[in-house]
Amino acid sequence: MSHLLALSASALWGMADFGGGALTKRMSALRVVVASQALAAALLVIGVVVTAGWTEASSGLWYAAVAGVIGPFAMLAFYRALALGPMGVVSPLATVGVAVPVSLGLLLGDRPGTGQLAGIAVAVLGIALAGGPRRQGGAVGARVLLLTLGAAFGFGAVMALVAQATVDGGLLLSLCVQRLCNVAVGGAALLTLPRTSGPGEAGALRRSLPTLTAVGIADVAANASYAAAAHGGSVAVASVLASLYPVVTALMARGVLKERLRPVQVVGAGLAVAGTLLLAAG
Repeated sequence: MSHLLALSASALWGMADFGGGALTKRMSALRVVVASQALAAALLVIGVVVTAGWTEASSGLWYAAVAGVIGPFAMLAFYRALALGPMGVVSPLATVGVAVPVSLGLLLGDRPGTGQLAGIAVAVLGIALAGGPRRQGGAVGARVLLLTLGAAFGFGAVMALVAQATVDGGLLLSLCVQRLCNVAVGGAALLTLPRTSGPGEAGALRRSLPTLTAVGIADVAANASYAAAAHGGSVAVASVLASLYPVVTALMARGVLKERLRPVQVVGAGLAVAGTLLLAAG
C-alpha cells in the first residue's frame, strides 16, 4: 500500500508541475504559486472546520509551518526555471532534492535491502533520463541552474518536514497549516516585490482559475499521499517513488502538447519502471 501511495504522489506532483509550468507562460510564476495555493488552502480550511480537525493539533504543526515557509520559494524557483529554461533539463535536475528525505530516512533508521538499494539507483537514473537532457543547443544558464537546484533542495526539505509534521498530528490540519503559511509568505512577496504584470495578466488569471484550482488540489493531494506512504513504510523508498514525477511530466507533454519523446526519455521511463519494480519486490 505504501508503494501505491508514493506512486500516486508522484503522479499528482507530475500533473501539478505540468499545469503550473504551463501557466507560467501566461502569467508570473509568483501569481501562479499564490493563486493555486490560496485556492487549495480555502478548501483545506473548509475540510478542517467540517471534520473538527483542529482537535488533532500537536507540536508537529511547527514542521508544517516551516514547510509552508520554504514551499513558496521552492515552487517559485521551479516555475521560474521552467519559464526560463528547457523543461527537459529543469525537470530531471529538480529531482536531486530527493537526497534530503532519503538521507533523513537513513538517519532515522531506514535500512533498505540490497534489492531496494539497486531499485533506488536504477529509479534515480531513470528519473534523470526521463526528462530528456539535451545535448544540442546552448548550455543552460547559471541562473536557471541555480533556480533549479534551489527548488530541488527546497522540495526535498518540504517532503522531509511534511513527513515529520504528520507523525503525531492530523494530516488534514498539517496540510492546512502548510498551505496557509504558503499563502502568507507568497502573498507578502507579491505585495512587496515590484509589479511585473502584463496588461492581460488579470484576465489570464480569471480564465485560468479552474487550472489553478486543479494545480493546488493536486499538490495538496500529493503531499498527503507522500506523508501516508512515508508513515506506512520506508521513508527512503517512499521518497524515491514519489520523485518519479518527471516521467509523468514527460508523458503529459507527449499526450497533451504532442511533444515527441526522445530515445533517452524512453530509456529513462523504462529504467524508472524497472527501479520501481525492484523497490516493490524488495
